[in-house]
Amino acid sequence: MALPGYWHNVCTLTTKTESMPKVLYIKKHPFGKNFLAITLTEFILTVAPLNNYDLNHEMIHVKQQRELLYLPFFIWYGIEWLILYFKYRDWTKAYFHIRFEKEAYQHQGDLSYLKRRRHYNYL
Repeated sequence: MALPGYWHNVCTLTTKTESMPKVLYIKKHPFGKNFLAITLTEFILTVAPLNNYDLNHEMIHVKQQRELLYLPFFIWYGIEWLILYFKYRDWTKAYFHIRFEKEAYQHQGDLSYLKRRRHYNYL
């Protein structure tokens, strides 16, 4: 269930022509206690309220997934994580080196980034 305050935050991060993702609260994150949220297609699953920066991070993932038409995004993300895991032998280090995460972390503090973001900016 999304809280009304989130809809304002989500609306300011997207354009008027885009559909808004749904923010859903879950009791436990499937990838461990160190992760706050995960974006799966048009749903942002979170274990706690998101601040504007965290929400912006997840909205960047929404844009990435949309431009790759969802399934190719998850295949690419998974393969890249596996390659990086074998390179670093560290789950967390591999995660932070995934190109999609690099873009999201680099720009999560810039709340106007999504309005000027170029397509496929993670390349």
